[in-house]
Amino acid sequence: MEYDPAKISYSDLLDIFWNSHNPTARSWSTQYRSVIFYSGEEQRRTAEQSAAKLEKEIGRKLSTAIEPLRKFTVAEDYHQKYYLRQEGRIMADFAAFYPDQADFRESPAAAKVNGFVSGLGTEKELKELLPQLGLSEEAEKQLLRRVR
Repeated sequence: MEYDPAKISYSDLLDIFWNSHNPTARSWSTQYRSVIFYSGEEQRRTAEQSAAKLEKEIGRKLSTAIEPLRKFTVAEDYHQKYYLRQEGRIMADFAAFYPDQADFRESPAAAKVNGFVSGLGTEKELKELLPQLGLSEEAEKQLLRRVR
């Protein structure tokens, strides 16, 4: 995911992050841990303030680390678009669209559909997006069933 401050504020991005997982859960591995990477002092302060506010609201300590952004390593292909990969018919269409794994990984359409099948987004939002995706009728039906 690329962060574009012209489209969403860092604070709003943090709110989405906190609400999309359990930040109090301890990780069994560093590669699956909850972490916020910041770029610059302003982002560090914002992330720390956001975490402190959430801890106060829920009355529990967070397990989410806050660390400076360093070298980024892309996850293995089988980790990319995990939820989409679980949807056979939909994934078959995307595999045909993007036979190269790098293209699939970088696809905004695949990222959006992955979000929908993971439980994010509304049926209305999906219906607006469907005509742009070029999915087969069967894949569209499967995707709609996942969102309802």
